[in-house]
Amino acid sequence: MHFQQIVRGVWGVGALLLLGACQPQKPATPTLDGGNPKQGKMLLAQYQCGSCHRIPDVESARGLAGPSLERFALRSYLAGRWPNRQEALVRWISAPQAMAPGTLMPDMGVSPEDARHMAAYLYTLR
Repeated sequence: MHFQQIVRGVWGVGALLLLGACQPQKPATPTLDGGNPKQGKMLLAQYQCGSCHRIPDVESARGLAGPSLERFALRSYLAGRWPNRQEALVRWISAPQAMAPGTLMPDMGVSPEDARHMAAYLYTLR
């Protein structure tokens, strides 16, 4: 075998390894500590979250002011800033202005308990 063929072979293997390492990884599904997804779905409708967001399977949730919540469980970050973890999501839903003063997400008077149920539903969206 010629030296050039060996070098090409080594470069080819290296390139394949590099490409494999660059493949996007699927985010880990957040772990849940309590919360009832069925109740969360009803609460998302009750608090009228769909007036701003598109939310799969929530009646009238076709809003365009906020981001769609489709495939929410696969997201890495909340509001582009915090890791997508249950404790951060519960806080975001119940007190977004405390986390990001001036955000367009309004404080809707959601209790942490209700927010936990809402988060449980959002984590079913894959």
